Amino acid sequence: MSILVSCQNLSKSFGPRPLFEGLSLGLFEGERTGLIGPNGSGKSTLLKILAGKETPDGGILSPRRGLRVGYLPQQDRFEGSHEDLTVREELVHALKGLNLEDYEVDIRVEAGMEESGFTNPDQRVDTLSGGWKKRLAILAQVLREPDLLLLDEPTNHLDMDGVLWLEGFLSGLTFSFLVVTHDRRFLERVCNRIIELNKRYPEGHFSSPGNYSRFLENREDLFSAQAAKEDSLRNIVRREIEWLRRGPKARTTKQKARIDRAGELIQDLGELSFRNAQTRSVEIDFSSSDRKSKSLVEAVKVGKSLGGRRLFGPLDLRLGPGDKLGLLGENGSGKSTLLKILSGHLKPDAGAMKWADRLQIVTFDQHREQLDMAMPLRKALCESGEHVQFRGSAVHVVAWSERFLFRKEQLDTPLGRLSGGEQSRVLIARLMLKPADLLLLDEPTNDLDIPSLEVLESSLQEFPGALVLVTHDRHMLDRVTRGLLSLDGKGNARYFADLSQWEDWKSERDQSPPEPEKEMPVPKEPKPALTAKESKELVNMEATLREAEEAVARARSSMEDPALATDAAELMKRQEIVDAAERKIAALYKRWEELESHRASSG
Repeated sequence: MSILVSCQNLSKSFGPRPLFEGLSLGLFEGERTGLIGPNGSGKSTLLKILAGKETPDGGILSPRRGLRVGYLPQQDRFEGSHEDLTVREELVHALKGLNLEDYEVDIRVEAGMEESGFTNPDQRVDTLSGGWKKRLAILAQVLREPDLLLLDEPTNHLDMDGVLWLEGFLSGLTFSFLVVTHDRRFLERVCNRIIELNKRYPEGHFSSPGNYSRFLENREDLFSAQAAKEDSLRNIVRREIEWLRRGPKARTTKQKARIDRAGELIQDLGELSFRNAQTRSVEIDFSSSDRKSKSLVEAVKVGKSLGGRRLFGPLDLRLGPGDKLGLLGENGSGKSTLLKILSGHLKPDAGAMKWADRLQIVTFDQHREQLDMAMPLRKALCESGEHVQFRGSAVHVVAWSERFLFRKEQLDTPLGRLSGGEQSRVLIARLMLKPADLLLLDEPTNDLDIPSLEVLESSLQEFPGALVLVTHDRHMLDRVTRGLLSLDGKGNARYFADLSQWEDWKSERDQSPPEPEKEMPVPKEPKPALTAKESKELVNMEATLREAEEAVARARSSMEDPALATDAAELMKRQEIVDAAERKIAALYKRWEELESHRASSG
């Protein structure tokens, strides 16, 4: 394989904190490389350097002559300069400058739209959902057929169907790509090389040929060898220290060399101990109330509609201790709505809910509405005093913060200045202090790195209560849940034993000719208790909520720019935008419940 780009001794820092130092690696033709590493290890920054968007502080970047690089950032930036471009116009614009004939552009665009599922080429880009905008951004880069495609978290905003599409799409590419992702199932199925950036490795990274499973095996071998080396070196250093304590004088060349060598061994041991200590990960362990009730929550013929569209129902669901259910469905299919009904925060339109007496429910909200972004980390982790009570023991706030990989100097930092992954860890830390019979987790994996995902996964496996989990992390769904409920957003719900059964069913469904749509009963028009304006507002509420949620996601992402780490004024300004967007979502949900209640009482 010929080399595409070589990195030699690259280094990059933001402020006083180095992201990586002395990084040397190469990317080759035919490689489908997954780039992983803890949050803050410099993955996105390395991609920007490879794409020519940033320059390293030191080192040499040597691309092959004439190398054509494509780059997809986390936030989609389309090639078009106008927001009112159609899907087709956006793709045509993306191919400008490649010296293609018009018929070649048409062939590429038509084939790409068909393969990517775009059925309306004249739809305006600004009307697409976040997931379809992500598909379009990926397709725009792929159609250019670069020698090397750099993808930064391409599964963001994609629902399960979108991720499955992306797997097949990238697997069929003939050119090389480097992808940053925390999706372990994606790494397993798509990649033939894994690179992890981490200071625990002597060279700052570890490269393993093969898929994610092979990477885990090779990494474990390396860690075992590294630990054995530390033990051996520690014994040697102990003997050398004993010799040094006897006070040898460097009167001979041999003695002087041994003294110098002892100093080098001590330094080597310190570096090796530091690298081995970097394997520490966040400690997640949810508390259970150990309730013995057979039934914790039961939904009987429950149904819910939004804006005149039936999301699900009639639905029967019963959960007891040890039950672990995963929810699947496209964005907007009703997963978060069902969680709100199970928690008692939202009433169903039909059916009945039954909860065990004094049921203790702990919820994780994907919008992080439970966090006050102006609150310092110390206060968020420990509401009063200097200690938290965890499983009957007092834990100092510093030790509690370190359990979630926070540094002592971060304790006075406002939550709004933390990254998305750090905010998720704060939420998890707060939830762990609450004894629970039932965990309702809505996208708890967002922004978490792989080490944190692995620990969260282990904790959920051991949790003795009931669990309902919404996540796009298929690896976690497969290992944690004992059943899946799939919602299609059209009123239908179907249970599956596991993810493979759902994927088989979906594959058969997608290959079968579509059945003619059955006419659904037309919902009764609201009686005069709802005005015409209110009726229109209710019909459009779903689209309004989706736009508001996407606005929150964009606002949060704008705060994670490392370049703003020292710009307190700009961070505060952007935090105000986030707060305003989140208040809007809360107001919309409240307004939606008012309209639905108003309509129900008038029907």
